[in-house]
Amino acid sequence: MDTRVKPAYDAGIGDQPRVEFRMSDLLIRPAAAADLPAITAIYADAVRTGTATFELTPPDLAEMTRRFETLAGGGFPYLVALLGDRVAGYAYAGPYRPRPAYRFTVENSVYLDPLAHRRGLGTALLHELIAQCEARGFRQMIAVIGDSTNAGSVAVHRKSGFDLIGVHRNVGFKFGRWLDTVMMQRALGAGGETVPEVGAGPSNA
Repeated sequence: MDTRVKPAYDAGIGDQPRVEFRMSDLLIRPAAAADLPAITAIYADAVRTGTATFELTPPDLAEMTRRFETLAGGGFPYLVALLGDRVAGYAYAGPYRPRPAYRFTVENSVYLDPLAHRRGLGTALLHELIAQCEARGFRQMIAVIGDSTNAGSVAVHRKSGFDLIGVHRNVGFKFGRWLDTVMMQRALGAGGETVPEVGAGPSNA
């Protein structure tokens, strides 16, 4: 029996009609190893068909497992959104930059099954990710949004409290065209209003 959690609308991502659902059907929880095949499939579709990520070749399950273990083991939240027993999307936070002075700042990522777009799932995942990061003691969240024409992602972040802080012009090249990245930022918890105690740092919640 295959006990792995599957993508939201079965293995053929993008080839079936959208399925209506109530937000009460949605469960957001920490990701587990059993979710990784579905996560890998969702991300592979984003790499092959979209500009939210600037990767050109979809990583395999082993690489996605390595990335998951690095983030989860480092105290960063990694979440999945479930509709029934199916993964409809996932979100995680990771280091904004590797140098230690950046340790209170995270960068977010949110990916959805393409058939789950425009249903409020991305907003729900982002709000839970923000809450999880605040609980861990992070103070700032950065969104690096691929492609300045990605109005949906910009709108989701804006209504979730993010401010536009800049645009990097023509820094990516994919699908035969130059791409911008849009930078957005939101304070977490006290943000920059207070100074952490000496020796303090983010921790697992």
